[in-house]
Formats: sequence, structure tokens, C-alpha cells
Amino acid sequence: MFKTTLRTTALIAILSASALATQAANPQVGGAAMYADKNIVENAVNSKDHTTLVAAVKAAGLVETLSGKGPFTVFAPTNAAFAKLPQGTGDTLLKPENKAQLTKVLTCHVVAADAMSTMIAKMIKDDGGEHDVTTVGGCVLKAKEAGGTITLTDEMGDVASVTIADVKQSNGVIHVIDAVMLPKM
Repeated sequence: MFKTTLRTTALIAILSASALATQAANPQVGGAAMYADKNIVENAVNSKDHTTLVAAVKAAGLVETLSGKGPFTVFAPTNAAFAKLPQGTGDTLLKPENKAQLTKVLTCHVVAADAMSTMIAKMIKDDGGEHDVTTVGGCVLKAKEAGGTITLTDEMGDVASVTIADVKQSNGVIHVIDAVMLPKM
């Protein structure tokens, strides 16, 4: 009886640890659970930290694309990142007449691959400390790693840090960043 109780307790402990590891493997973003079986758009719409990004994706007509098969790596700027842009920039980009420019900015945050942070860090190391990341928008971001933090430098020289890495999606991965990456226009 004691052995059976001990085995049952051990099994419960293992299952609980496994459940906690699964939850920890895919962090919450913007106060919302991110589910590995949902796509990028399905998860992003629930993040209170990404309402500006979601509005921009809708305005650019990219919902269907980012809901597609992928794989995609999305460097997802937060609302605070958009707020750092010069005053009025976000509102200007969301105007229908600026859809092409908005699309260019957004696609400079997307890579046609499923790149987890360990893979990015390895590419940085293999390339001697800096790795060029070519986005679907044709932008080249410079990825670096220091002290366990991956940073991206855009074509304008602005730097974003990955604040939440490896948020697994059914069609790729999201890395939350603290700045908007801008292309040369």
C-alpha cells in the first residue's frame, strides 16, 4: 500500500512538473496565455501589449498572411515600442493612403523561418558576434547578443531588445521587442 501511494505521489509530482514546464516554455504575453496550437494572429489579438501591432496588421491587410502556414518568426513590437516613434508616426502609418509604407514597416519584423532564440544566438556566434537577418520586407536587421539578451539594429540605426523570447506559435515563433524596426525609405 505504501509503495503504491509513493508511486502515485511520484507520478503526480512528475506530471505537475511537466505541466509547469509546458507553461513556462510558452510565456504569457500582455497578460494573455499564448498557445502553441494557435497561430500568430490568434495569439496576438489577446495580448494587451500588442493592440497597436494588431491594428497595424489589420490595416496593412496582413492578417491572412500571418495566419497562414508559415513558418514565421515575428519580432513583435509592443504598444510602448510604437509610442517611442516620433509623435504622429503611428497614426500616419495607419492611414489608408500609407498602406504600402505600413506594410513595408511590418514586414521588416517578419522572417520566413521558425527561429528560436538559441538558433539566433548560434548564428550570431558563428558569424563572429553579429548576424544579418533578412526579413520578408527586404530589410536587413543586425542581430547581436550580449549578456543573454538578443538585440536587433534596423537600417536606421535604432536598436530593439528581445524582452520575451521563444513564444511558440502553430506557424512559427514570436519574440517580443521594445522598439519598432524601421526600413530605409
